[in-house]
Amino acid sequence: MRVLVVDDEVRLARSLRIGLEAEGFAVDVAPDGTDGLWMARENSYDAIVLDLMLPGINGYKVCETLRAERNWTPVLMLTAKDGEWDQVEGLDTGADDYLTKPFSFPVLVARLRAVARRGARERPTVLQVGDLRIDPAPRRVHRGEVEVELTAREFALLAFLARHVGEVVSKRQILDAVWDADFEGDPNIVEVYVRHLRNKLDRPFGREAISTLRGAGYLLRSDGG
Repeated sequence: MRVLVVDDEVRLARSLRIGLEAEGFAVDVAPDGTDGLWMARENSYDAIVLDLMLPGINGYKVCETLRAERNWTPVLMLTAKDGEWDQVEGLDTGADDYLTKPFSFPVLVARLRAVARRGARERPTVLQVGDLRIDPAPRRVHRGEVEVELTAREFALLAFLARHVGEVVSKRQILDAVWDADFEGDPNIVEVYVRHLRNKLDRPFGREAISTLRGAGYLLRSDGG
């Protein structure tokens, strides 16, 4: 499996290359966003490990540009920031997953293999699930022709469900992606926000798109309800 690592921290990039090669990966390294974007355009990779804070072009822009060019190579984004909206923005620009520095190398390898297994599937910027349209850039949501106002957290939850449409996602997955991997509050907060979404997006339109599978998690149906 061929991987591109884009990171300007020389020691980290070197250790990633050594570690990943020991795991059987073929690894190329780019020291900044400009070179990383060029290499991603010129070569075929199974996955890209992309730092967020890069000289030249930042990781957000690199990922956004690749997706705009319909390059769907899986991207695992690295960030030293731990703010939840940095993670949300990374996913909204087209990243497949993220890790916050410092991270565990075995976890990085597992996440990298996971995104590579999913393959270079198309992930359009505007998400469409039935007549539900989700536009991450301006954070706007429409059910048919009707625009529905959501809070920032509600939008983040809906976007996560839409990116996993047709899949059952657990409460823990939602907390990690929409709140924080270190979230220590009441996990039932997920149920509260799912109820908010149903009250805004399903019930007023006679839909039942968001399902609860007891003991398993939540599912946004591909037919949109």
